[in-house]
Amino acid sequence: MTPSKPGNSDENAESRSALLRVLGTIDHGLGIIERVIIAGGILAMALLMSGHVVGNLLFNQGIPGTYEVTEMLIVVITFVGVGYAARNARHISMSAIYDQLSGRWRKALLILICLGTAVLMFYFADKSIDYVLAIYDRGRSSASLNIPLWIVYLALPVGFILAGVQYLLTAVRNLVSDDIYRAFNEKEEYDEVPPEAAEGNGHDTRRDA
Repeated sequence: MTPSKPGNSDENAESRSALLRVLGTIDHGLGIIERVIIAGGILAMALLMSGHVVGNLLFNQGIPGTYEVTEMLIVVITFVGVGYAARNARHISMSAIYDQLSGRWRKALLILICLGTAVLMFYFADKSIDYVLAIYDRGRSSASLNIPLWIVYLALPVGFILAGVQYLLTAVRNLVSDDIYRAFNEKEEYDEVPPEAAEGNGHDTRRDA
């Protein structure tokens, strides 16, 4: 029999740990970008709309282009928020089949979903880049402030790329980890109620009644 080599397992654990550290650094950096854009956009909208209302009340004159800028900020926040939702596992999911599985089958399906969704996000990013380039070539700009619209719609490919990267990170995390992760830093935790316990509770309830 070939003796086991504990050094190999230690090297594998160290390599996995190093990989997770690198991916964690990438995830942390992308998280900062997402939070700055989303928080900055929401804060800018709040200040702009508040200033517009105050200006109308006190001076009968609001801030020109308020509604136009607000609509642009909504576009930016919406699409960058796609990546933020994926990072925190707060996206809408169809989990009827997934919830029926457990163990390695549950994990395998989650990895497949993450990889498929990542491919879809990158496909959307590619198409949105074509859309942004088309707007740039046409020289379209906003009506009131003449802001080039291609700058605003850059949020589309940026948001889809951020989301695609998040799904890839989640897939890799599940491939190299023993536990199941719904997002890179979001471990899945769920409690299963044994049938015996459920039956026991029902019996006790009837007896107490």
